[in-house]
Amino acid sequence: MPDIPTAPVIVADEPGTFPHRVLAERHPAIIRQVREAFPYEPWQRGALDALLTGCAEGAIEPLPADAHDRERWEAWGMTTHTGRSWYDVPWLWSESWFYRRLLHAVGYFAPGPWQGIDPFRPSKLAELDSPATDEELAALDDLAGRPEGERARALLHGSLWGNRADLGFRLSAEGAERTAPVPALVADDSERLWPLLSPAGTLCLVADNAGRELVPDLLLLAHLLAHGRIGRAVLHVKPYPYYVSDATTADVVDAVRRLTDAEGAAAEYGRGLWAALSDGRLTLRAHPFACAPLPYEEMPDDLRADFAAAALTVVKGDLNYRRLVGDRYWPPTTPFADVTAYFPGPVAALRTLKSDVITGLDTETEAALTAAEGQRWRTGGTHALIQVRT
Repeated sequence: MPDIPTAPVIVADEPGTFPHRVLAERHPAIIRQVREAFPYEPWQRGALDALLTGCAEGAIEPLPADAHDRERWEAWGMTTHTGRSWYDVPWLWSESWFYRRLLHAVGYFAPGPWQGIDPFRPSKLAELDSPATDEELAALDDLAGRPEGERARALLHGSLWGNRADLGFRLSAEGAERTAPVPALVADDSERLWPLLSPAGTLCLVADNAGRELVPDLLLLAHLLAHGRIGRAVLHVKPYPYYVSDATTADVVDAVRRLTDAEGAAAEYGRGLWAALSDGRLTLRAHPFACAPLPYEEMPDDLRADFAAAALTVVKGDLNYRRLVGDRYWPPTTPFADVTAYFPGPVAALRTLKSDVITGLDTETEAALTAAEGQRWRTGGTHALIQVRT
């Protein structure tokens, strides 16, 4: 690693901060939503109620002795943190621990009729099947007549923003974003991204959310494969439900089916993805470390080898960004290349800003953001970045 200043690890012990609100407000709301989403049995409802009380007022308790992944979590810090308040350990760790305990409460890993039932599936499917998704897929027809390079850029921006606005709008707005006093895109290394792709190379994409945010990720991969920009793609997903909406293999299948069942250009993309999955040009990975409460700097050797073999790894989303650069209060002008120097190959981050972590800004951009919005720009999801380290 380059000699960069250290920065404090983010914890959630200070009331009023964004991490504290997540633990104190968002997690209890998630428990209540999950409790209402299924006709859970009394033992599950009791376990969810106990989790609600425990994460708000109690201390971290270890996994049961017979938990299939107890040894893994011991290596990830469970023994060190047992007995401490959820608010006093690294925020990245306590957030991840919350989702592991929630899955334990609903019996996700235990033998029985509830094994493998995703507690977040109803909300994922509702979003994927919404009329808004129909409108976004219809925008692909308008995009079809544009030159290939313009389509690629539009799809990249669709992946960046989670298709929050239709693809045609994202393309036409690019220039305005660059010249606005406080740009929506606070860092844009996209022109450094394209030369890293190769017709014989592999692109790794570390997915973030399922549903309407996974669809544009898949569209981007489908386009790059279909037009020979890459020879192969590896999509890294979560091995089990995580952070409410993070993508699993089942979510990928749902999204591809959603595309193939659509009309027009969307269906063509869906058929291309189905074929690529079938013939191995697109493969899925669900490495256990994808759900680790640790930064990617601590990734195991086999995952490091996966990323080292890729022409480029694209890391999607806010959580993956926190893991990529380290979940710390970095000065915003800390160089992105410095904090990702450990990564075993070229890496790009596509991220909308939804937490306090930020690196790679120039001084003028940081000053303009802070002058206009205070510190709200860090967490509001209204700004985004594309950062590349070659």
